[in-house]
Amino acid sequence: MAKLTYKMIPEGMLKGKYIPLNIAFINLNDVKACGITPKEAFEAVAKTVEGPVGMNIFDPDCVTTTSDGVMVDGTTVFMAAADRGIINKDFGYLEMIEMPYSEKLIEEEPHLLQWDANYKGKKLFRGPDPHTKLIPVHNVCISGRASNNNSATEMMNIITMEEILLPILGQQQIIENGEVVLGLTGGVISVGIGMIMPEMYGRVFPTRQFPAGETAHGSGIYAQTLKAHIPCIVADKSILAKYIIRALQAGCIPGRTVGASPAVLAVAKHMGIAPDYDNITEKAYEELASIGCTKEWMQEKVEILTPEEIMLKADEIIPGIEDASKFKAEELVQVVTVEV
Repeated sequence: MAKLTYKMIPEGMLKGKYIPLNIAFINLNDVKACGITPKEAFEAVAKTVEGPVGMNIFDPDCVTTTSDGVMVDGTTVFMAAADRGIINKDFGYLEMIEMPYSEKLIEEEPHLLQWDANYKGKKLFRGPDPHTKLIPVHNVCISGRASNNNSATEMMNIITMEEILLPILGQQQIIENGEVVLGLTGGVISVGIGMIMPEMYGRVFPTRQFPAGETAHGSGIYAQTLKAHIPCIVADKSILAKYIIRALQAGCIPGRTVGASPAVLAVAKHMGIAPDYDNITEKAYEELASIGCTKEWMQEKVEILTPEEIMLKADEIIPGIEDASKFKAEELVQVVTVEV
C-alpha cells in the first residue's frame, strides 16, 4: 500500500489567529507518485479528519494568475470539502480547467502577454468549467460544515461563519516550505482583491465580468471593511514583489493590462511605470483612495529602484495585511501521512 504525505493546518488557534476549519494542502506530484486519482487522495485525507476540512491539490509545475492578473508559478488544480470523513457527492469536489494556449486568448486577455514572456510552454489553470458541472456561486465546494470557496483561495466554517483567506502565493509557499505571513486581511487587501482582471473561467467569476481598471466590489469607502477582520496566510512580500516585477517587465500596465491593486501600483511606482489613469474608473479610484492610494499618491515622485532593491524593501513598499507575523511555512503546518 502506498503512503500519501500532505500538510495540514488544524482547526483552532494558530499563532494568535483563529483557523475556522481544518485545511489540507496536497502536492499533485505526491498523488501521482502514489498511483491514485486526485479524488481518491481527497477521500483518503478526509477519512483522517473528524471535523470540517477544506482540501487543495496543488500543481507546482503549471501557472496561474492572481486576482489582479499577475502570472505566478503553480496553483490549485483540484479542490474539495469534507466533513466527518464524507465528501458530498454533488458539491464536494471540483476540478480546475486548463486554458489552452492561443494567440486569440492572449488578444482577448492582454495580461496573458506574461505567458509568452515568462512562462512559455507552461500549462495555465484558473477556475473550474461551469459547463461540465453545476457549480454554486463563486466556484465553491461544500460538504457539511466545510466550504472551500473562490477556487480554493477562501475557506469557511458554514456553522460559525468564520473565514480564512488563502491567496495562491501563500499556498505556493506552504507547498514549497517557503516564507509566509500570517495576519488579518485588513483594509488594503480588502480593496485590492476587488481590482480584478476580466478572465474566462476565472478563480472567482466564470466570465469576463469586470474590465481592467474597474472594481468588482463597487462598495466605495466600505470596500476596505469587506474582509478586513478575516485571518489570511500570504506569501512574504518579497515573493509577491518578484512576481509583480516580472509582470511589469513583460509589459503589463497597471489599470490596463494588470489590475490596479495597491500592491501592483506600489511596485510600479518604484519601477517608474505609471498606471493608465484614464482607464481606472471613478468607482475604483474611490475604493483605492479610501486606503490612501489616491491619484496624487500614484503620481508622487519616489526613488526608482532595481528589482533586487524592491524585493529587499518589499515590506516597506507594498502596503497591506495587519497584525502580521512572518513564519517558515513548516512552523504553521503539520506533516501527515496516510495509507492509500
